[in-house]
Amino acid sequence: MAIERLHKILAAAGVDSRRNCEQLILQGLVKVNGRVVNTLPAFADIDEDTITVEGRRVHTAKKVYYLFNKPKGVICTNYDPSGRRKAIDFINSDQRIFCVGRLDTETTGAIILTNDSALVNHLTHPRYCLERTYVVGIKGRITPDVIERLKRVIGLSGNKNSPAKMKILNASEKESLFEIKVRQGLNREIREIMAKFGCKVTSIKRTQIGRISLFHLGIGNYRPLTTAEVNYLKKENRQDFGLKHH
Repeated sequence: MAIERLHKILAAAGVDSRRNCEQLILQGLVKVNGRVVNTLPAFADIDEDTITVEGRRVHTAKKVYYLFNKPKGVICTNYDPSGRRKAIDFINSDQRIFCVGRLDTETTGAIILTNDSALVNHLTHPRYCLERTYVVGIKGRITPDVIERLKRVIGLSGNKNSPAKMKILNASEKESLFEIKVRQGLNREIREIMAKFGCKVTSIKRTQIGRISLFHLGIGNYRPLTTAEVNYLKKENRQDFGLKHH
C-alpha cells in the first residue's frame, strides 16, 4: 500500500493545484470509499481506495508536458469569469493540465503546461533558480549605459547577488530590442522598471525557460516536451543536453 496525503493524490491526478485540492476537501466535495472527507490532514491510497471529487472517480493520471508559445491576450489560469481565452484552450490533451507559473496577458512566449503537480511545485518554488530569457521591445534607442543601469536594478529586484544578463539585439531611433536573462519571473516588473527609465515597452516575449527554447514554435502553437527536457526540468543540477526538434 502507498498511503499519501489526500490533497497530494488529487493534485497528482490532475484535479487541481495542491492548495486548491485542500479547499475541495474542506468544502466536503471529496469522498473516499463513499464517505465525505472534509478535514485535514487526510490520507488515502490511490491504488486501494475509491476516491471521488464531486462524484467523479479520480484515477492516476498519465503525466503530460507541453511547451506553448502564448499569444498576446491569452491568460494562464484555468478559470476566468470574464471569458478570456486561456492557454489550456490551445492544448489538445485528455488530461487536466495547468500552467507552470504565469505570463501576464500582454506578454507572449514560452510557458510550460503539465498535470505533474510535483514538477509545478518544484519549478515555482522561490528557491528554484531556473533562468528565463526575455526579449523586450521599447520605443526609441536604448544605450549601453541604460543597459548597465538596468542590470543592477533588475538584479536587485530579484537577487542582488545574481544580476540580470542583458544585451542589445537591435537599436534604432524608432525602436530597440534587448535580451534579458533572469533567474525569476519578471515579466510584469519589467514594464514598471522600464517606465522609471522613461522607456515605453512595446513588447515582451519569453523565448526560453532554462535551456528549453521555443525554437521556431509558431505563436499559438505547442509541442510535447521531449523526455530529455522533462528530465532536465526535474534535475537539481543543471547540465547541457541534446534537444532534438523536428
